[in-house]
Formats: sequence, C-alpha cells, structure tokens
Amino acid sequence: MNIHIPRKRFGQHFLTDKTIIDDIVGLIAPKAGQMMVEIGPGLAALTQPLVERLGHLTVIELDRDLAVQLRLHNSLDVIQSDVLNVDFLEVKQSMLRSAKSTDFVDADAHKLRIVGNLPYNISTPILFHLLNFVDVIEDQHFMLQKEVIDRMVSKADCSDYSRLSVMMQWRYEMENVLFVPPKSFAPAPRVDSAIVRMIPKANPPQLNVQTLSELVRVAFSQRRKLMRHTLGKWLDDKLYQGDFDLHRRAQEVPVEHYIELALAVDTIKCD
Repeated sequence: MNIHIPRKRFGQHFLTDKTIIDDIVGLIAPKAGQMMVEIGPGLAALTQPLVERLGHLTVIELDRDLAVQLRLHNSLDVIQSDVLNVDFLEVKQSMLRSAKSTDFVDADAHKLRIVGNLPYNISTPILFHLLNFVDVIEDQHFMLQKEVIDRMVSKADCSDYSRLSVMMQWRYEMENVLFVPPKSFAPAPRVDSAIVRMIPKANPPQLNVQTLSELVRVAFSQRRKLMRHTLGKWLDDKLYQGDFDLHRRAQEVPVEHYIELALAVDTIKCD
C-alpha cells in the first residue's frame, strides 16, 4: 500500500505487531469458505492473513484513500462506508448471491463472522448497531480499548458493571481472550487494548430490545443513587406494580433481574 498518515478523526491506530497479529488470527481460526466481514481493515495487517485462509473477505472501510488501495486486492469486496450505516443482513445476502458464481464463499454457511479493530471513539455505538443483526452472526472478535471490554464482561457489584454490561450479556457469551499493549500499534494509543470474543446466545430471552435498553439507560442514569429515584418513576409511568427491589443501586442488579423486569413491563403493554 501507499504511505498512509493515520487520521485522528477516524481514530486510526494501525496494528503492526506480527506476533499479536498471528495470535489474533489463531484465535479467530478462519476457515476457507466462511462468510467473514472485517470492520476497519486499515493497512490490511490482519486482512491479508485472514483472506489467505478464507479465500475471500468482505471489508468495511470508511477512509476513502484506504478503500481505494483495498480495492486493488482481487480477493476483497470493499464496502466504503461508515459501519453504522451498513445493513449486515444485506451484506450476508450479497455474499450468498456471490456464492452462486464463485467458489470463494460456502453457500451452506448461513451466518456471518465479524472481526475488526474498532475505532475506539465509536466502539460502543458499533456494538449496539450490531445487536440489530445478531441473528445472522455466528461470532465476533473485536480489538477494543481494554476498559471497554472490562465493562462488557463485568458482573454485578463490580465497579465496571454498566449499561453496556447488561445489554451485551443479555445477548452474548463473551470472553477477554488477548491483551494487546500500546506498542503493538502505530501510532501507539494512550490506552491498553484487548481482544474480545462474542458468541451470540443460542436461546436468549425473547424480549423487546427497546424496552430493555430504555430500562437499563434509566437505571444507570444516576448510578450512585438508589433506583427508586430514577427507575422508580419510570416504572410508575409504565403502571408496573410488581415487587422489583428499587432499594438498590443499578450496579447491584444482575443481568437476569433486568431481563425479568423488561419482560414484566412488556406484559403490561400487552394487557
């Protein structure tokens, strides 16, 4: 590729550590014919070893200059777009259509594998965006700021436990699988990074995602206060008359309790 100067507005930090790259590829374990999408391929440090094993790869790149360079690779399908505007269901359908005319994609593979070094400044919106398409996703492996992953996997009663913890744990089994130090990037970020593995749960509770999202947002809006000051009013407005204990702080409530409450609130709507 041509020399590319990292752009701060895109949150660009390019992975350069060959050992870390090999470790990540080993964790992802790509196999020929799998339908994989890479978010933010950048200078293709991870892209190249992935496509060598897959045979074909779809990448999503916002930076126009990088997208031009990536299109020179015959085994890449390049989507030049903000990932928050990408419909992953359409991406899957497009890849399956391509399978009719090429051997690169396994037409019997029904779900997408998503990987990427996510821009740290918009990583949380990307994670929430992907929740909309979780039914067509087999797994996700993402490079993220380590403190974000700490929040994603945190349990109740821990300082890292947050709205993100609840919303991700409702739908995914997650694991922090690799620590990545700042020196692995150019330019080096000022924070530690890590790789998270996210596997959609096979039989998650069937609930209204909007209800759970709003409920948890309100609960954590003033996390140091007892929830009777925040969530209490919200539940009164929903005509909830159950026995959910509001004399707790949001971070003291396990994920399953939030799920049960969301289901109960949705039942009220249906009555």
